[in-house]
Amino acid sequence: MRFCIAGASGFLGQALAARLESDGHTVVRLVRRAAEGPGESRWDPAKGVVDHGVIARSHVVVNLSGAPIAHWPWTEAYRRELVESRLRSTETLARAVAQARRPPVLLSSSGINAYGDDRGTAVLDESSDRGAGFLADLVRRWEETTGLADRAGARVCLLRTSPVLDRSGGLLRLMLIPFRLGLGARLGSGEQYFPMISLRDWVGAVQHLATTDDARGPYNLVAPTPATNAQFTAALAAALHRPAVLRAPSFALRAALGGLSVQALGSLRSVPDRLQASGYTFADTDVDAVIASALADPA
Repeated sequence: MRFCIAGASGFLGQALAARLESDGHTVVRLVRRAAEGPGESRWDPAKGVVDHGVIARSHVVVNLSGAPIAHWPWTEAYRRELVESRLRSTETLARAVAQARRPPVLLSSSGINAYGDDRGTAVLDESSDRGAGFLADLVRRWEETTGLADRAGARVCLLRTSPVLDRSGGLLRLMLIPFRLGLGARLGSGEQYFPMISLRDWVGAVQHLATTDDARGPYNLVAPTPATNAQFTAALAAALHRPAVLRAPSFALRAALGGLSVQALGSLRSVPDRLQASGYTFADTDVDAVIASALADPA
């Protein structure tokens, strides 16, 4: 199959592209500089520019573009960048997909914060009501932008991704430093649910949705057995053979992180009902398995 990936230079994009190529697929990476060879194609999402021929020749377009959420501080300018980087890139790709004679599949990154900042102990599947907050509103607008492709007949899957854990990048790479020093701490009460997924399951789920002909709409990319922050903290510390007796008070996190604190203190007990119903089988189903996979030596 021919895949086109926007955001291929990021943590998730690199892992996905490497897996696809190792499985014998062709991957074209969209880049914002001059293309270097046939495996790259220059685009400018801010100006709505992309090679429509590259999109039309693809079987699957994967949109992973957007400024990182894990950024401090969340100034008003950065909030605008979070929104605009996602909406412009998604609109550029969705429009190109819609204009293709045979629209390719569009797998568009989204976020588990579709359900809000803090939903307590409520179990959240893909049919759950949307929540409130800056990130929930961003996800709503982000997902709605894919409607350009959906209305043109393209099969569109929305990847409501939870934090993807692997020592090679992302959130876990940052967390390993204090945990290895014995400074790991539960955040706030620790009772808030912390959604997560292993990198290999994230890649596997994306591949599964790319090749499942009746898959469309939103999918929670999250391990099936929800864990609290306290459970995650204890599991990671145990895997590293380090203590984790500290606690970061909620008021201190809010003061230090500002708007970003909702990522640390909010509770989202999300489950991947539609993904499992579509036939995907998880390799890592709970917090211990996710951490073991994340810390394992590369194959």
